[in-house]
Amino acid sequence: MTEKTDSIGFIGIGLMGRPMVLRLLQAGYAVTVWNRSPAKLAPVLAEGAVEAAGIADLARASDVVMLCLADTAAVEDVVFGPNGLAAAAAPGKLLVDLSSIEPQATRRFAARLRETCGMAWVDAPVSGGVPGAEQGTLAIMAGGAAAEVDRARPALAAFSRQVTRMGEVGAGQITKICNQMIVSCNALVIAEMIALAQRAGVDAAKIPEALAGGFADSKPLQILGPEMAERRFEPVKWRVKTLLKDLNMAVDLARGNGSAVPMSGLAAQLMQCHGGNGHLEADPATLIKLYLGGEGEAC
Repeated sequence: MTEKTDSIGFIGIGLMGRPMVLRLLQAGYAVTVWNRSPAKLAPVLAEGAVEAAGIADLARASDVVMLCLADTAAVEDVVFGPNGLAAAAAPGKLLVDLSSIEPQATRRFAARLRETCGMAWVDAPVSGGVPGAEQGTLAIMAGGAAAEVDRARPALAAFSRQVTRMGEVGAGQITKICNQMIVSCNALVIAEMIALAQRAGVDAAKIPEALAGGFADSKPLQILGPEMAERRFEPVKWRVKTLLKDLNMAVDLARGNGSAVPMSGLAAQLMQCHGGNGHLEADPATLIKLYLGGEGEAC
């Protein structure tokens, strides 16, 4: 099992990566970091992380390498690009991918990495958003050999409340897609409901409180409901483009498995429209704009 004396490498210091690294440092891990935009490293370097000169240097310095990147292409580039992880990793090292990427690509990448340099792969996408990362309460759905998932557990415990092994490599990514189908459809229904309540004369800001503990309650309702009712879109805690990416993966996964996902398919279309109106980098609370008539946007 990974001990705190083992070295951790972390690539991707964004909205989620930053609090994850800070919690690893607080837990006593030595953490080496690299990011495509070096300026984003400042908060973690100030708390004791060490900056690697490049990805290959980070791979050589780390026993366990964690990735928290935007999409499938970014993961492939970091792992297999020039001077990437595959060029410097070795048997006995472990890659833990916290990103949300395509399951089939994950399986290809894992097989290629093991064949190239002997490094093992665990896909471990997370749910819980920035607050979950900050509070150490993320839910992690993992795919990989049982022994390799177990090896990752101690480090993952620094920023999660549970790690559930869902099966072999790729199973974690499939489970995350299922998670995002629920989250994305929920966010759109919350926006629809808030707009309806306001038009019907209800103080929509009170709805999350009124529904708390009932069957309609959810974390997205408690977070997004008040923000949508108050048109409060900053700070950005997660991005519309992330939900759109995951919904598109859900549609692709369903097509490849002969499954029908009409709700998620419609959600993807609405999310695409919203993103096309200039909100790809915005918080999902802005989805309320889809339902505001003249005050909002046409789709």
